[in-house]
Amino acid sequence: MIESIIRLHDVKKYTGLARSTIYRLESLGQFPKRVSIGVRAVGWVSGEIQAWIAERIQKGRIGGGHEHA
Repeated sequence: MIESIIRLHDVKKYTGLARSTIYRLESLGQFPKRVSIGVRAVGWVSGEIQAWIAERIQKGRIGGGHEHA
């Protein structure tokens, strides 16, 4: 299966997170790592973002707890 690369604008739209939060969570190992797609361009693997979102939904429904982002 070929994964697609999505840019920051779409990652923000899909997750509801701000740019600074995405980069902070990534640096803490709590968000998928970005990949280089050019000299000054990065993106995220769509499947990894979808899995991250699904995990948040699952944790929210089962645990009921809130993690601090």
